[in-house]
Amino acid sequence: MAYIIAVAGKGGVGKTTVSAFLIKRLLKIDKPVLAIDADPNSNLNILLGYDYKETISDIREDARTLSSPSLPKSDFFSMKLEEIIVEGDGVDLLVMGRPEGPGCYCAVNNILREYLGKLSKHYKFVVIDNEAGMEHLSRRTANNIDKLLLVSDATMVGVQSAINAFNTAKKTGLNIRDVGLLINKSKTLLDEAKLKLVKEAGLNIEGYIPFEEKIEKNSEAGNNLAGMDIKGLDSIFESLVHRAA
Repeated sequence: MAYIIAVAGKGGVGKTTVSAFLIKRLLKIDKPVLAIDADPNSNLNILLGYDYKETISDIREDARTLSSPSLPKSDFFSMKLEEIIVEGDGVDLLVMGRPEGPGCYCAVNNILREYLGKLSKHYKFVVIDNEAGMEHLSRRTANNIDKLLLVSDATMVGVQSAINAFNTAKKTGLNIRDVGLLINKSKTLLDEAKLKLVKEAGLNIEGYIPFEEKIEKNSEAGNNLAGMDIKGLDSIFESLVHRAA
C-alpha cells in the first residue's frame, strides 16, 4: 500500500520546491515515486526537469462529453491516463491541470478517484503537490492521506493560509492520518502571535527550513533542482521518511 503525502500552502511559500526535494529524498528509499501535480499553476515538472503534453483535466473534459457505446468512459479514462503519465528518472508524473469548468463532473471524478487508487498501489510513495485551496483533494480525488504537509513562510498571511488549508482538509471528510506544518524560507522562529495561531489550530511545527538565496534564484530562473540541496532539510524529513518507510 502506498504512503501518500499531500503538500499544501499558498503560492509563493515554496511548497512545490519542498515537494520536489521531498521526492528526491524518497527516491533514496524506493523508486519510482508517483508525483501528482494538483496545482492549477503547474510547475512541479519544471523543478523535476520533465515536460508534459496533456493533463488529467484535458482528459476529464473529453471523458465528460464522451458518448460512445463501444468505449465506456471508464475504459477511455484508464487508457488516456496511462498515456499521459510522464516517466522520468525514478519519478512518474501526473499533472492535474486547470479546475473544473461549468457542469457536473461527479461521474468522471469517481472514475478518476478509482483509477488513482488503483495506480497508487504500484508505488511505495505518492507525493501530491496541491494548491492552497486544495481544490482537487476537496473533490475527493484521493480518499486517504497518510501525511498532510502544510508549508508556510514566516509571514502571518502564509501561516493563516496554511491553517485555512488544514481546516479545508478537515471539512472534506478525507481520512488524514497525520498533519504537520513546515516553515519555509525561515530566517528566524515564528513570533508568539503566530505560534499561538498554530497551536490553537491544532497544528504542530514539523521544522524550519532556512532561506537559501541559491534556491530562490534557481526557482526564479525556472531551472530544475538537479544538484541543488538545502542545508538541514534531510534532517527535517528524516522522521517523516522513517514513518513512511
